[in-house]
Amino acid sequence: MLKKYYKYLSFLLISLFCTSLAFAQQPAPTSTPLPSSPPATQQAMLIPSPPDINASAYILMDANSGKIIAQKNMDQRIAPASLTKIMTMYIVSQAIASNSIQLDSKVLISKKAWQTGGSKMFVRVGKSVPVKDLVQGIIVDSGNDACVAMSEYIAGSEDAFVNMMNAEAQRLGMNNSHFADCTGLPTKDHYSTAHDLAVLAQAIIKNYPQDYEWYKQKWFSYNGIRQPNRNRLLWRYPYADGLKTGHTDEAGYCLVSSALKDGMRLISVVVGAPTDEARANDSITLLSYGFRFFETHPIYQATSVITKARVWLGSEKTVPAGVTNDLYVTIPHGQFKNIQVNISLLPDLKAPVTKGQNIGTLTVTLNNQTVTSQPLVALKEDAKGGIFHRAVDHINHFFHSWFKSKPAKQTGSVSAQSMDTNSQMPAENNTLATPTNVAQPVQQPAQQTMQNPEQQPIQQSVQQTMQNPAQKPANGTSANP
Repeated sequence: MLKKYYKYLSFLLISLFCTSLAFAQQPAPTSTPLPSSPPATQQAMLIPSPPDINASAYILMDANSGKIIAQKNMDQRIAPASLTKIMTMYIVSQAIASNSIQLDSKVLISKKAWQTGGSKMFVRVGKSVPVKDLVQGIIVDSGNDACVAMSEYIAGSEDAFVNMMNAEAQRLGMNNSHFADCTGLPTKDHYSTAHDLAVLAQAIIKNYPQDYEWYKQKWFSYNGIRQPNRNRLLWRYPYADGLKTGHTDEAGYCLVSSALKDGMRLISVVVGAPTDEARANDSITLLSYGFRFFETHPIYQATSVITKARVWLGSEKTVPAGVTNDLYVTIPHGQFKNIQVNISLLPDLKAPVTKGQNIGTLTVTLNNQTVTSQPLVALKEDAKGGIFHRAVDHINHFFHSWFKSKPAKQTGSVSAQSMDTNSQMPAENNTLATPTNVAQPVQQPAQQTMQNPEQQPIQQSVQQTMQNPAQKPANGTSANP
């Protein structure tokens, strides 16, 4: 009986040895090279230098990929003036989204809010104003009084609200920004950068698309006064749909703008322009440059299965891998067929593997130049396997290491057809997933043709008047649009 037992045990060990030997000589399941398409023969489009902008700083960035297309002094500290109100509105949108406030909620106007100088919505002390009206008063009218009223309503005081602004700025990665008020009125230690303001605009567009609709509103009437949006691009540039103007003597004329054309969304920030006219023209010049010479494509959808990584000692042999955010690339026009996707996986990944754990790198290249590189993460966990499973894997891993198998690596071309967002996601066992349903920029309805705000009569009350948008504010030190 014992002889028979030893016979079966010997047979099992010999079989296991042969299996392990065969397995060790094979690469990991995910290391099979991806099919490559032949290189495109299309000649690269010549890209001219970015336009010469007469502003102290600027940046042009793609809203989806985050690619910086052009910039000048983008990390130089500047006085943000009324561009501060973009962060004020970010906190307001956050409160609306969390249902801590509602659009029809009534806000009691304090004496402090009513007395705030600079540009106004013209709210009256002691009156109750709906949140929806105050939001339009901030975005369209650039009302400092509306900003203070909302800050007190959300946080109890403007100081407490400013603390929320600074905390959110840090969370968004706006490391060169610090806010001292919610209006942009000149204050010590109140600063930002063109780069940080572009990141903030990107967050508004991505996180609160339902509120972003307000930023293209051209007029708002309250308390018998009809005021225009000072963003001239809403009248002059057919693709523009936001965001905010700003001006003080220290800051100069500033504009954060965004435009959507053929599914590509760009963000432009111009600060320190010499005139209102210059900030509008410079913004149009930058946006036109980006749309003409560059294009943006979706590559992979967040949490879609891109590949599978071999896991040792786990309950499963492989774990699906993907990216945490929708992956886009912004490249020169006509170069998408030359894009290459390279995948590198950890060669010795052992259980337990947690969901979200970094298990490799995905690199997108164009003509052997890196366009973007993103970590690949485990899309599900893989706990330690049972005793027998681990014992077998220990032997397999020994021979795998003995034969020094190369780390898993994949390369492949990405064709324009495979990136069609209307295509279906491939089966989970495919080695390279074709993206689908990648989040696209919010499509904006066609805008009506209207005259520039300086050419349109403004309704005014008998007691109150408002300056024409083209005119310089009487008080140059106030945070006006």
